[in-house]
Amino acid sequence: MNPLKPFIVVGTRPEIVKMAPIAHEYERRGISFVLLHTGQHYSKFMSKSFFEDMGLREPNVNLEIGSGSHSEQTAKALVGIEKELLKYKPDIVLVQGDTNAVLSATLAAVKLNIPVGHVEAGLRSYDQRMPEEHNRRLTDHASSYLFAPTEKSAEILRKENVWGSIHITGNTVIDALESRIPLVKKRSNPIEKYDLEEYILLTLHRAENVDDQKILTKLIEGLITLDEPILFPAHPRTVSRLEQFDLVDRIEKCGKIKIIQPVAYLDFLRLILDSKFILTDSGGIQEEATAPSINKRVFVLRTSTERPEAIESGHATLVGVNPSKFVPTIKDAISEGLEESRISPYGDGKAAKRIVDILEN
Repeated sequence: MNPLKPFIVVGTRPEIVKMAPIAHEYERRGISFVLLHTGQHYSKFMSKSFFEDMGLREPNVNLEIGSGSHSEQTAKALVGIEKELLKYKPDIVLVQGDTNAVLSATLAAVKLNIPVGHVEAGLRSYDQRMPEEHNRRLTDHASSYLFAPTEKSAEILRKENVWGSIHITGNTVIDALESRIPLVKKRSNPIEKYDLEEYILLTLHRAENVDDQKILTKLIEGLITLDEPILFPAHPRTVSRLEQFDLVDRIEKCGKIKIIQPVAYLDFLRLILDSKFILTDSGGIQEEATAPSINKRVFVLRTSTERPEAIESGHATLVGVNPSKFVPTIKDAISEGLEESRISPYGDGKAAKRIVDILEN
C-alpha cells in the first residue's frame, strides 16, 4: 500500500511546535510531505527562529499573510491554501489547533473533497467571545480524522456527534518539548542580562484580555501588587494596547514588571524552566507546563479554559481577571508551596507516532 501524500499546514508558534513531531515522524519513515506556512506570524524573524528551534525544514510554501482582521486572515489563507491544494493534490490535510489558518485550510480541503486530520481536536472553552472557540468547533465538525489529546476531549467530540473518526493520541506538544528540553538546558538564560535572580514569567495576548481597556487595566493593577518581580515577553499587539490605554508609564513607575521583546522558542522554554511560576492567558503554555521535564505551576488569567486536564492534574489554576480574586489566590498558593511532583495529562511523548500510524494503516 502506498503511503498517503500529507499536506501539513502551520501558521503560528504553537502550530509550528506541535506539528514538528509529526513532520519528523514522516521524515523518519521516508514519507514526503508538503509543508505550508501561512506566514501569519507577527514577525518573519520569529517565525524563522521557530522553524530552526524545532528542527523543521523550510516550508514548501509561505503565503506571507501577515497580520490583519480575522476576516482578512481567513480569506487570504483560504484562497492561498486552495491554490496550493490544487497544485499538490494531497491525500490528507493536517491542521492543528484553532487559528484562522486552521479553519481556512479545513474549508479549502473539504470543498475539494480532501479529508482533514485535526490534531488536538475536541478542546472547548465554551466561551463564545473567543474566535478560537468557533474555529476549533467548525474544524472538528468538518474533519475526517479527529486526534484528541485526552479522553475528556474525545468524550466532547462523541457528545457533539462529529462525523469523523475519533482517536485518543496524547498531545504532540509533549513529544516536542521532551525532544527539545535537553538542548534548552545547555543554553544560557536570556534573563541574565536583566539582573533578575528570581522571577515570575508572564504572557498576555488574548483579545478578550488585551483589547478590553477595563480588563487589561485591572490585570496590570493586580499584577503589580504581587511580591515577586515579573518578566513579561510581550507580543507587539499587547504592547500597542498598553500604550493605547496609557499603562506603560504605570508599569515603568512600579518597577515590578520588566517588559522585553519576544524571544526565540528555545530561549522561551529556558525562561519557563527557570521561572518561579507562570502567569498566562495562553492555552499552549498551560500544556507546556505539564511536560515531565518542566512541571511548572501556572495561574491562568482567564475566566474559562479549554485545558481542564491541566487544572485537574494540579499544574494550572484558573484565577480569572479580577485582581480582588486572582491576587489573593496566587499569594495563598505561593505560601502553601508550588513545588510538587505531578503527572502530565497529555500523554507519553508518542502522539506523533500514533497519529501517523493511524493515517498510514
